[in-house]
Amino acid sequence: MTLSDGNEVSRELVSEIVTREPVVEVTSLGIYDAPPPPPPPPVVEASGCDSNYAEACVPIDSDVDCAWGSGNGPSYFDGVALVVGSDIYDLDRDGDGYACEQ
Repeated sequence: MTLSDGNEVSRELVSEIVTREPVVEVTSLGIYDAPPPPPPPPVVEASGCDSNYAEACVPIDSDVDCAWGSGNGPSYFDGVALVVGSDIYDLDRDGDGYACEQ
């Protein structure tokens, strides 16, 4: 580089050396935080539970009534269950798909 009164006047390439060939690729740096795995579904013990109902264990018996109702059993269910099959015990009186909801 040639200067005149502090200003650049000209430049001259002295040498050109390639120390490493260029590589065409995309690279990135950083940390990837994978989202956590979804929680496992709740485990409901299948033995003794009627498969027509889900999300709770409705017992298998000759008749099941809601615990808060006026039925005469012999078994009672205290909770709310999703009807996924036939409502064989007639626990979903309003027909909205949920058994024994108050």
